[in-house]
Amino acid sequence: MRSKLWLIAGIALVSAGALLAASQPWVSLELAPGAAAFEVLVVTGQQVNATLTAIALAGFAAALALTIAGSGFRRVLGVLVVLFGAGIAAIAISVLIDPWGAASGRLAEATGIAGDAQLEMVERSSSSPFIVLALACGALLALLGALVAVLGGRWGAAGRKYAAREDRGVRDAAAREDDAPDRFSDWDRLSEGGDPTASD
Repeated sequence: MRSKLWLIAGIALVSAGALLAASQPWVSLELAPGAAAFEVLVVTGQQVNATLTAIALAGFAAALALTIAGSGFRRVLGVLVVLFGAGIAAIAISVLIDPWGAASGRLAEATGIAGDAQLEMVERSSSSPFIVLALACGALLALLGALVAVLGGRWGAAGRKYAAREDRGVRDAAAREDDAPDRFSDWDRLSEGGDPTASD
């Protein structure tokens, strides 16, 4: 059960890290003087690839689902978390390899110029450390998902524990109800000359 808490918390925290990285600048493009109305174009991870935020939020959802999932479904969620992490890492790697290509779409939206004409507009491009953070979060998320897929089947089922407690509570209440006196039995004892308020 301790591994369950650590893994679920880890998935939630790493997903939060990926969500933070996606909202930060990933690529900066310095434009030539007079090329556009602005000198620097900053592109965030979310603008590079809109699925980053959705994948990070899906990691949160998987962490919540793991708190109540059964043994088989936990393994499925573990595989999904591996895929989420692999997706985040793949996006980060593609931007690290070709930051210019990752930002070209955003530059086309901002200036209306696409293709080879953009090469004359941009003097320099730079990458942000948040790309590395996203890559690390993706790799760690994939590792945590793999651990869930392997260890998830050994976690105790919370549903059975709570059901057992509920059944025990129902049995105790029924026993108390059987032992409790009622008006009819009290009247019978009084008619026989006994005292219904006296304990046995």
